[in-house]
Amino acid sequence: MNGVPDLALIFLALFALIIGAVLTAGETALTRVTRAHAAELASDGKPRAAAVQRLIDERHSAILGTGFVRVMAEMTAAVAITLVLATTVTTWWLAFGAAVGISALLLLVITGASPRRLGRRHPADTTHALAPILLALATLGRPIWVLSSRFAPGRTTREQTADTAEEMRDMVDLVSESEHLEDDEREMLHSVFELGRTITREVMVPRTEMVTIDADATLESAMRLFVRSGYSRIPVIGDDIEDIRGILYLKDALRRRENPRNDESQGAIPVEHIARNAEFVPETLLVDELLEQMQTRSFHMAIVIDEYGLIAGLVTLEDLLEELVGDMTDEHDHAEPEVEELADGTWRVPARLPVDELGEIFDLPVDDDDVDTVGGLLTKALGRVPIEGAIARVQGLELVAERAGGRRRQIETVLARRMSEDEEKDE
Repeated sequence: MNGVPDLALIFLALFALIIGAVLTAGETALTRVTRAHAAELASDGKPRAAAVQRLIDERHSAILGTGFVRVMAEMTAAVAITLVLATTVTTWWLAFGAAVGISALLLLVITGASPRRLGRRHPADTTHALAPILLALATLGRPIWVLSSRFAPGRTTREQTADTAEEMRDMVDLVSESEHLEDDEREMLHSVFELGRTITREVMVPRTEMVTIDADATLESAMRLFVRSGYSRIPVIGDDIEDIRGILYLKDALRRRENPRNDESQGAIPVEHIARNAEFVPETLLVDELLEQMQTRSFHMAIVIDEYGLIAGLVTLEDLLEELVGDMTDEHDHAEPEVEELADGTWRVPARLPVDELGEIFDLPVDDDDVDTVGGLLTKALGRVPIEGAIARVQGLELVAERAGGRRRQIETVLARRMSEDEEKDE
C-alpha cells in the first residue's frame, strides 16, 4: 500500500503489541504497589527502590501517562493490522470483520489478560523493573492529570478513602467465595473496616455497670474489691461518679502493699494516693482513633464523657479488641446457666431470668416497672453494680450475687431464697 510493505506493517503491529503488553503490566502494578512494597525493596538493597517510592507518590500521573501511551500502542497495532488486511482482502466487509476480530483477539491475549495477571501478582517486582520507563511516563501524565482534574469534578479524600475501603470489602468477599478465607477470617477483616465507622459509645461499659471505689477507701478494701470483682483496673471516685479522681491498677496496689512508704500502715493507705491519672475521651470518638491513642499514649482504660461533659461510661483496650475478634472468654467462663433448685429452699437462677419467672418459682408477686431481670432487680436494690457475694433483700426474697463471668465480670447467677416471716419483720 503506497510503497509500505506489508511485512513492515506486521512488524510495527507486533512491536506495538509488545509495548502495549509491557505498559499494561506496569499500569496494573502501579494500582497495586504500596509503600510497604517500596520499604521492602529498600531493605533488600534494590537499586530502584527510591524510584518505586517516587512512582507511589506520583501514582495518578504515572497511571495516566502509562495508560495514554498504552492506548496509542494498541491503536497503532489495530491500524497496522487493518492496513495489512485491506491490501490482501479484496472484499471490504471481510477485511473489516477480519481486522476487528484479529485485533480484538491479539489485544485481549497479548496486552490484556496475561500482562494484567503479572502486574497483579508481582506489583513490586514489575514496578521495580519498569521504574525508569514509568517515571518518564509520569512526566507525560502530569499535564493529563491537570487537565482531567480541571474538566472532571474531583473526589474528596474522604470519598476516595470510602471507595477504597468498599473495594477492599468486595475483594474480601470475592476471595472468601473461593474458600481461600474462612468465614471467621472474613468477618475479622470486615471488623477492621468497621472500626472507622464505630464510635466509642457503641463499645463502652455504661456508667450503670461501672465498678468503682471511693477515693478514701483503704488499700485493703481495694484488694478485696479486686479479688471479688475480678477486675485489674478500677476507677476511683470522690463525692459521686462524676468526680473521677483516677484509675487504680491492681499491680500498683500490690507493689505498694509489698513496699509501704511514708511510714504508713500498708492497709490504711487511701487508694487516691496511688491511683493514676484518668484519661478522658468523648463518646463520639471513632474506635480506630481511640485505639491509636491507646497505643501511642500507653493507656488501657479511658473514661468516656458525653456531649455535656458528664460521665457516660468507660472503655478498655479489651473492648476495642472484641470489636475485631468477637467476645473473648477464658477458662473461668461458664456455659449459660439454668434454673436449679438447691437445698434449704434456695434456687440458683440466671441473672438474666425475668423477674416474673422468679416470682412464679416462689409463688410471689415479684414485679418492678424499672427492671426486667433478676440481675437488674439486685442492682436496683443495692444501688450499685453487684459483685460476687453482694446481698440484697427485696419483695420477700433474699438475693445473693453468686458468680461473675465474662471479661466484664458481670454477675451470671444469683442465689434466691424466700425470707422467713421473722426476717421480713426485721426488715
